[in-house]
Amino acid sequence: MSEGTGRPRSDGRQASPTERLAEDVADVVREEARAVRAQVTDAARPAGVGIVLLAAAGGCLVLGAGAASTAVLRVLETVLPRRLAAAGLSAGYLVTAVLLGRVGLARLRAAGGTSARLADEVRDMVAGTAGRVLPAGADAARDELGH
Repeated sequence: MSEGTGRPRSDGRQASPTERLAEDVADVVREEARAVRAQVTDAARPAGVGIVLLAAAGGCLVLGAGAASTAVLRVLETVLPRRLAAAGLSAGYLVTAVLLGRVGLARLRAAGGTSARLADEVRDMVAGTAGRVLPAGADAARDELGH
């Protein structure tokens, strides 16, 4: 093949048609890779926010289950009986966990695709667990109150 009338190369010689084709293909591949990377990044953002919100909901659930906030509990105890103060604090954390969980699941669902399916699976697991835990909790509270 002759070196022909192609574009000049970095060393000053003319590029052959084969070299030009290879360079053009490489440019197209680079541009497509950048576009795919941008699309993947844009698609991952909404799912990332939903996962962070679900993690925050889990943290609030742990705080609610453990009622670890002694300072707030003591302040409540100055106004309410000890048991009612502990129950109120725990309920506050649990309500916060439910709200954060709902917002997180909504964000995952809005992300679509695999994220939406994950949101549906998490919702089903939580509903199943709540269906088993809530009756047990109600029985324990009834036993504690002596009814």
